[in-house]
Amino acid sequence: MAYIIATTNMKGGVGKTTLTVNLATCLAKNHGKRVLVVDLDTQISATLSMMSPADFAKLRRDKRTLKQLVQATIKSDGRRLNDIIIDTVYGFVCNIKGLDLWPGDIELYDEFLVSEVLHEQALYNSDCSFKEVWNRFEKILIKTMLQPVKSSYDFILLDCAPGYNLLTRSSLMASDFYLLPAKPEPLSLLGVQLLERRISQLRDTHEYETPVKLDMLGIIFTMSTSLLGGRYYKQVMQRVREDYSENKIFNTHIPTDINVSKAVDRYMPVVITDPKSSGAQALTTFTKEFLQKIDQATDQERKNTKFRFA
Repeated sequence: MAYIIATTNMKGGVGKTTLTVNLATCLAKNHGKRVLVVDLDTQISATLSMMSPADFAKLRRDKRTLKQLVQATIKSDGRRLNDIIIDTVYGFVCNIKGLDLWPGDIELYDEFLVSEVLHEQALYNSDCSFKEVWNRFEKILIKTMLQPVKSSYDFILLDCAPGYNLLTRSSLMASDFYLLPAKPEPLSLLGVQLLERRISQLRDTHEYETPVKLDMLGIIFTMSTSLLGGRYYKQVMQRVREDYSENKIFNTHIPTDINVSKAVDRYMPVVITDPKSSGAQALTTFTKEFLQKIDQATDQERKNTKFRFA
């Protein structure tokens, strides 16, 4: 079964999408992994980092974006889910074997439709309050969408929108781990701290139900070249180390690199367009460290399971 990883930060502009699409590409291209990227941001940055606007426009006209899958899940239309999944998956993205994409949409879900469906469920089930119905829906929305495809991939990477909307919360509830991209600056770190508080509240909300498996895989610093070695950078890093253990901070740092922006103009990840650039090399190294952290987390889970049943 796939590891489900959410990439998220409360603050935008921290390199979240760049990290996601390049990590996915490296996992498939360099390590032979089967990877699905799910674009859950209405800015559709991940989608347009992996296909041209013309290709996306055609998919949207043909109703083959994530919007159709989200709406079918909201309506609990199980009969259509598998058909929509087959239509929605855009395979062999960037001509990389094993790399697939669920294209995003500028309108992923209708808030009125969500409220209407959940209100009806609350009226039908007199034992549950609207809040209880909402919490359950929040927990299973993304999980329901991913369940039919989990066995087809090694990794499913969820590119979440900045902030803390319904799809981001549901993505976190469905994930095994989450990645926190951050710039080495106070506002970006504030986004990390705010998200950690939100996740703590999310766990508390569901503490009496099935436990949430979600765990932080690590903080990865992006756009950091100009600050490396400087006094300010060291001060920022000191703050992070005061709050998080070393194993929760990636050693690899992604530098600012104009080639990353140029790659977006070509609708492909930089690890394909310019693999020798500083950004691409750092992202390649980060992927190796990512796999090491996954292995470490898996080994720890096995030990914990063995201890519980001993």
